[in-house]
Amino acid sequence: MMIDEIIHGESRNVEFKVKLPDISEKYTKTIIAFANSQGGRLIVGVDDTSRRVVGVDNDVVFKIMDSIANAVSDSCMPQIVPNIELQTVAQKTVIVVTVAPGPNRPYYLKSKGKENGTFIRVAGTTRPAHPEKIKELEMEGAHISWDELTCIGYEVTREAKEKLCMDIMKYRKEAGLQNREVTDTQLMNWKLLKNGEDSLLASNAFVLLTSDYFPFSKTQCAVFKGTERTVFLDKREFTGPVYEQIEEATAFVLRNIRLGATIEGLVRKESYELPVEAIREMIINAHCHRNLYDSSCVQVAVYDDRLEVTSPGGLYNGLTYEEIMNGHSKLRNRGIANVFSQMGLVESWGTGIKRIMDAAEAYGLPVPSVQVFDDMFRINLYRDSLLSVRQDSTSLFPNNYEIIHETIKTYGEDSEKIRRRFGEDSGKDISLLSGVQGKIMELIQQNSRISAKAMAEVLLVSSRTIEKNIKILREQGILVRHGSPKNGFWEIRKK
Repeated sequence: MMIDEIIHGESRNVEFKVKLPDISEKYTKTIIAFANSQGGRLIVGVDDTSRRVVGVDNDVVFKIMDSIANAVSDSCMPQIVPNIELQTVAQKTVIVVTVAPGPNRPYYLKSKGKENGTFIRVAGTTRPAHPEKIKELEMEGAHISWDELTCIGYEVTREAKEKLCMDIMKYRKEAGLQNREVTDTQLMNWKLLKNGEDSLLASNAFVLLTSDYFPFSKTQCAVFKGTERTVFLDKREFTGPVYEQIEEATAFVLRNIRLGATIEGLVRKESYELPVEAIREMIINAHCHRNLYDSSCVQVAVYDDRLEVTSPGGLYNGLTYEEIMNGHSKLRNRGIANVFSQMGLVESWGTGIKRIMDAAEAYGLPVPSVQVFDDMFRINLYRDSLLSVRQDSTSLFPNNYEIIHETIKTYGEDSEKIRRRFGEDSGKDISLLSGVQGKIMELIQQNSRISAKAMAEVLLVSSRTIEKNIKILREQGILVRHGSPKNGFWEIRKK
């Protein structure tokens, strides 16, 4: 195993030192970072750049081992007791310092204090922990989930209890789960409520599930023009019970992506360009696993090329990308996660990312990407290019793909108001039109004499789709035809 670790280089739980640094802080902070995460190994006698095993001189090896033990004992708070041993690798002696995940977090350098001396591992580096992370480490050390703590001073009303109980039962029914009555007793068993001296006390999870009491508990949603956060086309902010935020944010995304249709015999089937289950799963995960010590909020952004969902807080308790992709999961917010499970919003733990990946693959979409930062976690679900059309017979959007304008108006009135401002003044451009209509206008800008048939061939849609969208543009006074069908030309009018 040691050879494999050296071959693969430094990582979240492996660090090399070609020799022991004279200043002990240069390696004790790494030992602290291992204890604050998933543990790890510090290997002395391996070059961290070339991964070449240089070994440790046998004349001083035991002296070095004593120095490490003394430095860790003198410098680290609370006490860390690593396992320090010799191993032979490539016929050379190396010192291996093995650190187990610490139960008494946070660990920190005594000389710097908890605020400045707490370190964590991020990929293959050791970094200072942010204040929010330190608070979370304190909770981990106490084996407490923040959302299970009592919200001091919050009044538990009968209306709030009844609504939550009814909503949980409704969600269970919609998810096909066993029918069961949800009462105050159930809420107490799930640690949402606790008995006080004179009244029931609310946990933070109960507050998150019944109100907008916490200012950070909200979902910011936006539609951006292009692929960067520069020009807003629409934006909304949803507050209130977390599960209602999830539904509203999901609906927002669906209002702002394309809806396609296929014709199978006499049956017309409508489908969104992105898998609804993946959209919902991304937003659920963001709320379920967010860092509730962070004052930021969950963000859902729709771009021309992707859906981006960002959750405050990096991966929990030292989890890595490889681990979550392999189905590993650790519950950051036990109260919320338990209720979501009871409601059927989440299934087995650790499967969320995989379900998103599987849904994207089934749709023929690019592989979603996961971005992990110190203080945030982000998933990108990629859209097809604006008018890409799959050619196979099982395609979601075949050659008779079309934008269903009636449906878009029904589901996306607020967002469409912005897009319909096209033409109100000379400063507007065709990028504010969506889908087929926007592409038609782009083609006409390039060639005012282009025919409807040529447009259909370029955009890989039916002539009927082109004609239908041209009719809408003409009725809105945006597009005017001059001359005969054969020799005439188009004029774009800006009111």
